Amino acid sequence: MVGTTIFTERISVTREQVNEAVALLRRKLCGGSNQPLHQLSLLPDAESNRKQLHDLLSHTIVNAYNNSALLLGPRGCGKTLVLERVLADLQSAYPERFSIVRLSGLLHADEYCALKEIARQLCVENELFFSKAASFSENLQFLTAMLKECALSDKALVFALEEFDLFAQRPKQCLLYNLLDAMQSTTSQIAVVGISARLDADQLLEKRVRSRFSHRKFLFLPPSVEDATRLLQDVLTLPSDSQYAKAFNMHTKKLFEKESLKCLISKFTEVDLSPQSVLDLGFRALCNINRDTGLLTEDNFKKASLILRPKPKLETLKGLSVLELYLLVVMNRLEGQNREVYNFNTIFHEYERLCGLHNTCDKYSRQVSQRAFEHLLDRELINYAERFTTVEYTPVKLLISSQELKDGLHSNSVCPISTRVIDPLDESIDID
Repeated sequence: MVGTTIFTERISVTREQVNEAVALLRRKLCGGSNQPLHQLSLLPDAESNRKQLHDLLSHTIVNAYNNSALLLGPRGCGKTLVLERVLADLQSAYPERFSIVRLSGLLHADEYCALKEIARQLCVENELFFSKAASFSENLQFLTAMLKECALSDKALVFALEEFDLFAQRPKQCLLYNLLDAMQSTTSQIAVVGISARLDADQLLEKRVRSRFSHRKFLFLPPSVEDATRLLQDVLTLPSDSQYAKAFNMHTKKLFEKESLKCLISKFTEVDLSPQSVLDLGFRALCNINRDTGLLTEDNFKKASLILRPKPKLETLKGLSVLELYLLVVMNRLEGQNREVYNFNTIFHEYERLCGLHNTCDKYSRQVSQRAFEHLLDRELINYAERFTTVEYTPVKLLISSQELKDGLHSNSVCPISTRVIDPLDESIDID
């Protein structure tokens, strides 16, 4: 019920306060229109690149130096955020001194569409009439004229090219050539900033285009797990303007100091270490928050991780029989012993050896083991490395990792095998 007073770590808080705090944190996580760019945290290398890019574009605006640069790095490491923050800072520092033209290699499929979009944005910026029927040459003439007019009025043009490598893969590279060629003229005042996930984007340029490029490159590295965790903790911090906010921040700080949560975030980021992926984890955890206590818990993050990183193979492992688990463990041991090629005969021989070594009652015949082996093939937990005529002699490969197998052994209710069998060199296998 709205307005109900609850107590969070001896701090009185209402449901309305909790809802307002959750709404604020959601805006911070999503980076909505109400979230100022200067409030978002930057990674250390991104902050260094921001300062250099800010100085570079400042020279273009203040001193009329034409510049070009590339922001290179894997997706989600902050390239666009850095550029947008720099442009926002420059707009507040030099209002009416420059215009921004934004293009994307994904949206503007050819040179005609890109040039038409440039003309449209310049017409909107300068309150001019835009003709949809204008030809490529007419739009090019309009761009040339606008560059001269802007330079005469001491106004710079900044071109931001997302997916720069897609522009570079087009025949003749007319758009890039015309933009970079305009930089060589004293009658223009422009800067061209390209953004690409390809580190070799500049090598895709033709010789005539590359000769006009200034070869300034800003490299963005993927964050470490510690940086990503610190970023998430920073975003999940409330302004300390109330007792509830102070209690929430203290509780969140203690939560992120737990080794179990650090381990969870580390496993979560094994697939995708981008800041956006970590922020998605925080957003999902925030959706699971208990509105009665108004505090985040480790269980919130566990549920969020399962939603964002579903494990279909783990669900498959839960339904396997004891024999099928044995065979998977045997294959994992063989791979750990640098046995790149193995077939059913090799697997069954190793399985018999382990059963004889520990006198286990879970010993099955060759025919039953072969049916279990074929069942693993049907479930796509293993696959053929090559194709032979008979199943017994066909090489196979394991399609799950050691960690996935270990998690599956823990989650399987009928599993009699200790996790010590995961170690391929450990002969002391415990059988219940």
